[in-house]
Amino acid sequence: MQPYNEASIVEQLQNPLKCREAFTQIVAHYSEPLYWQIRKMVLSHDDADDLLQNTFMKAWNSIAYFRAEARLSTWLYRIAVNETITFLNKQRQQNQIPLDGDDLFLLDKLEADEWFDGDDLQKKLQEAIVRLPEKQRLVFNMRYFDDMKYEEMSHILGTSVGALKASYHHAARKVEEYLTSED
Repeated sequence: MQPYNEASIVEQLQNPLKCREAFTQIVAHYSEPLYWQIRKMVLSHDDADDLLQNTFMKAWNSIAYFRAEARLSTWLYRIAVNETITFLNKQRQQNQIPLDGDDLFLLDKLEADEWFDGDDLQKKLQEAIVRLPEKQRLVFNMRYFDDMKYEEMSHILGTSVGALKASYHHAARKVEEYLTSED
């Protein structure tokens, strides 16, 4: 298999004879990073897996509308983030939690997830992160775990770089306070 080249892939997407093959390369290249982006928000392997599949289905169904005004990765991350937020909103509704309430119900899924193999410190970090407001949690995960640049986050989330830096600063402070607090 040839190395991933976004410009070439985008060009192939425009060709009906090569579109399916190009999309297969996209799935192969982006499955893992998108999976982990989603997983950091929903914590459950099964939910992340389902949302990743939804993300690629939505991308495939919308591929004719992709015009390369943004990078392909930005477009895919935006779809994944939107799918994740929609899923979390539905989960909050099912659990009768206000849309701006804590997502502590996710911790129950984490504890029940056979794929989670973190130690107590990792679990406490996840507890701290899940207590963050949704936007701060997204920004924290993208910056802390993925080392994503603020400019790229800005394109994905549609938020100014300054606001993202402030969100990250607040999130990091809250996580640090939670981790250093006595239980």
